[in-house]
Amino acid sequence: MNLPSPGLPDFDYVSADTSDEVVSLLLKYPNDARLFMGGTDIFLHMRDRLVTPKLLVDVKHLPGMTSIDFDPKSGLRLGAAATLNMIARHQAVVKYYSLLAEAIDAFGMYQLRNRATIGGNLCNASPCADTGPIALVYEASLLAIGPKGERTIPAAEFFLGPGKNALDEGEFLMRIDFPTPPKGCAGRYLKLGRNSAGDLALVSAAVMAYPDESVKSSYSFRLALASVAPTPIRVPAAEAILARDPLTDETIELAANEAEATSRPIDDIRASAHYRKAMVKALTRRGILEVRTMLEKEG
Repeated sequence: MNLPSPGLPDFDYVSADTSDEVVSLLLKYPNDARLFMGGTDIFLHMRDRLVTPKLLVDVKHLPGMTSIDFDPKSGLRLGAAATLNMIARHQAVVKYYSLLAEAIDAFGMYQLRNRATIGGNLCNASPCADTGPIALVYEASLLAIGPKGERTIPAAEFFLGPGKNALDEGEFLMRIDFPTPPKGCAGRYLKLGRNSAGDLALVSAAVMAYPDESVKSSYSFRLALASVAPTPIRVPAAEAILARDPLTDETIELAANEAEATSRPIDDIRASAHYRKAMVKALTRRGILEVRTMLEKEG
């Protein structure tokens, strides 16, 4: 039986000073260079010999990579190397982006969140990443820098498959931009794991809603799921149901059914696809009900 190695394979380390240096190294060593920010995933993969990069390029010291800035008009700008605990404790995040803070609190253990970065969590493109569905419901955009300069990628186009993102060769993620949330919005992030804390999601659901007099129900909803498809996904059919009909228990049940039908989970060692589908329905229903209560209290 092959046991995991107690150490890491040999590698070189470079702390990049400029974005041009990062791009140059990524292009020069396309198969051997990997980016480094928090290291919470890359070191585990290196230890287990899943990846064996010859060069780690540290980008967290580049200008703006750990910044957190908020403007009421333009929204929230997060440097890709901002740690999850930095983000969750930021006053603007707590006040205006509580759904993001709630998802971060569900991510791993506190000590891990001191190292883990939002850019790493998104770029890993794991189907069960906690920040993935949050980026979708807030309709965030991701700023990449590469050989052709800056490029903005909508969150809805960033996740391509398990472990695959939309960054091109030589590109790296510099920043994540969250627009100003709709006025009066409320949200809930519900996550089901095998234990109460620190586990990967078996199923997770992000639900956000806000008053909208342009739709019949008077509320517009955004729903996103994780760990039940090759990527985090929005559920537009369920959102449409919640917009067109009064927000009754029957309407909520129809939306939950639609979320279950939209999900495409797999069987794996942690849970069956059948169980995950059932939990999609349960978490979506619960999330919508809780958000409805929050909106009614505000109204």
